[in-house]
Amino acid sequence: MFLLYEYDIFWAFLIISSAIPILAFLISGVLAPIRKGPEKLSSYESGIEPMGDAWLQFRIRYYMFALVFVVFDVETVFLYPWAMSFDVLGVPVFIEAFIFVLILIVGSVYAWRKGALEWS
Repeated sequence: MFLLYEYDIFWAFLIISSAIPILAFLISGVLAPIRKGPEKLSSYESGIEPMGDAWLQFRIRYYMFALVFVVFDVETVFLYPWAMSFDVLGVPVFIEAFIFVLILIVGSVYAWRKGALEWS
């Protein structure tokens, strides 16, 4: 039988965890001083007067390397629990992990062939 009162703690936690950030934004919006001026609109560089334009263009290669790193980092996060409980989960989970790694290898080969992993 499904009883709603079993989830009271969950709903209380959800409401409180949603209310705290909302209240923080509301309180800071009410209490924060609003001063507009040239100093407020200038970019901040460690207390030093900015030199030149504050907008810099970065090469897309930095983002591509970061994206590849994140993909393989997430792969490690997903594969570690599978490796630790391999003897309990059995062959179907091994097949799922193999398919997961295969998809990542295909994506890596695709990125390599497109030249996304070349620095120069």
